[in-house]
Amino acid sequence: MIVDNARDFIRALAENHYPRLYDPTPGSVMMVEPEGFYVNSESALDNHYMDLEHRVDPPRAMDQFHKLVRLIRSRGVNVHVFPGDTRTPDDVFPNNVFATLPRRLVIGNMRYPNRQLEAELKDIPQYFIDQGYEVIDLRKCDCVAELTGVLIMDRARRIGFCGISERVDRAGAEAMHEAFKLNLTYCFDLAPDEYHTNVVFSVLAARACVLYPGACAETGAPEAVEAAFPERTLFLDKNEKDHFVGNCISLNDQDIFMSQAAADALRPSSRQKLESWGFSIHSTELDELEKAGGSLRCMVAKVF
Repeated sequence: MIVDNARDFIRALAENHYPRLYDPTPGSVMMVEPEGFYVNSESALDNHYMDLEHRVDPPRAMDQFHKLVRLIRSRGVNVHVFPGDTRTPDDVFPNNVFATLPRRLVIGNMRYPNRQLEAELKDIPQYFIDQGYEVIDLRKCDCVAELTGVLIMDRARRIGFCGISERVDRAGAEAMHEAFKLNLTYCFDLAPDEYHTNVVFSVLAARACVLYPGACAETGAPEAVEAAFPERTLFLDKNEKDHFVGNCISLNDQDIFMSQAAADALRPSSRQKLESWGFSIHSTELDELEKAGGSLRCMVAKVF
């Protein structure tokens, strides 16, 4: 079922029982090195988080990348690292192009030509094919669908939240609903200055979430999200959002990962609430990579 307004989503939650049947914890994660890292001006057309004024430092970006890999591995999570390609600077953000559910790889249909090139690189799809994964290629659809950049999922109940923007259309939402075998998807418009839902909204271990309410064009959207996670929804302020707190990620039941800028921007009340829900916060410097308009969650693709 796909619904297009908060009222229908809240009604669907009330009328249907969506049990936690699936493990929301990935078996591992996938990351792509920022080889020859630079800011992709093509993506900047609708990504207002990008910093086009300051030159990037590619060696520093690579160093920050590998420090993040080590941090994630230190928490017992297996990380598959793939080499980057100098032709595709945004491939450091692989979850927009490739996403998985058990035994299935989904390939997204990207808006911009340079990001479309990422899907043509063979090493990542071939890795999953060799592991016996079925491939669902949304490039065959007449749609725009930037996967878990635009679609936030409660993996345990298979409920999706799709923020409509230039990076996903209604046809893309429908294609992803089917590809990820979702039970319920709520589509809502993002505010004009937002591009990816996962910059402003994150579901944590399928038992809590963080959301910047101002990112939703539909006034009822924050209430709808809260209905899905009663007493477990943290509403962010604009400073937290601007520093990528909404781009955090959980990779098990208790650890949250975010950039150092995000951790520093957390209000004491926000940190206290997350910790009261049983989460530990882990952070590392990613400011060089954040110049490209994304942060930690964008860099990590969950592998199921």
